[in-house]
Amino acid sequence: MRTDDDSWDIESSVGATALGVAAMRAAESLRPDALFHDPYAEVLVTAVGSEFWTRIVRGDVPALEEAAMAAMGPIISALIARTCYFDDYFQDAAADGIRQIVILAAGLDARAYRLEWPIGTTVFELDLPKVVEFKEIALADCTPAAERRAIAVDLRQDWPAALRDNGFDPAAPTAWLAEGLLRYLPADVQDRLFDNIVASSAPGSRIAIYRSSGSAPDVKALQETRSAGVDVTVDVGELWYSDEGRSDPIDWFTAHGWTVFRAAPAEVLRSRGRDVPEAAAARLNTDILFTARRP
Repeated sequence: MRTDDDSWDIESSVGATALGVAAMRAAESLRPDALFHDPYAEVLVTAVGSEFWTRIVRGDVPALEEAAMAAMGPIISALIARTCYFDDYFQDAAADGIRQIVILAAGLDARAYRLEWPIGTTVFELDLPKVVEFKEIALADCTPAAERRAIAVDLRQDWPAALRDNGFDPAAPTAWLAEGLLRYLPADVQDRLFDNIVASSAPGSRIAIYRSSGSAPDVKALQETRSAGVDVTVDVGELWYSDEGRSDPIDWFTAHGWTVFRAAPAEVLRSRGRDVPEAAAARLNTDILFTARRP
């Protein structure tokens, strides 16, 4: 059960979902037709020291792909689509001269390491203290491709002050990312997050957001992956807050004068040569995936 002041490490509660996302990115990277390569995902997941997670990211569970797709197919496809989309988003922002990047609830995101960043780029990563600490230790021998500043802060608290204290410049245009974050926040905290982003965004700033519009993975279906050597114990549905009273992020940014560019996850995959059956595409395209720019 979520509370207003709950916390977690990388193996519990919301932290465990970041671990699962990294594992799926590592698994995609192993495919012969991989749409992206994230070598740091394997480093991060294996650093947990879990035998079954390590086997997953190294491709040592032959039966896993079929079991995982049966239980989590739409989620895996959405993850692949949003990873490709946000990679392009950051590269486009960099090409347009933006040198200030903020990744909210960064989890095990490795874009500061694996993307090509122009000289002078600073990537700010915000997450809870135990998650930040784990990541610092796991990637201690890796060199980021940009100036990386990890900030241990709860997004339900005064994170803009922590950001400024670490060198963030509100007068410079910023590229923000909120990837899969919103449903883990209460409705009022989500809107306060948006308010703080706008207040910290100079003209020319932009944001990219993904929010699932479907239901959480069925726990019983996930447990079917036990036959493949994986025991999923986190019930994502218990970590999400209700959508009651929650603003639609596209409507919110549009109402605040930002120009919104919506994307269809299935089309993101198809544009890269990944087949998406019509039934799966219909489900995928209900998810919210977009960028918005401040004039």
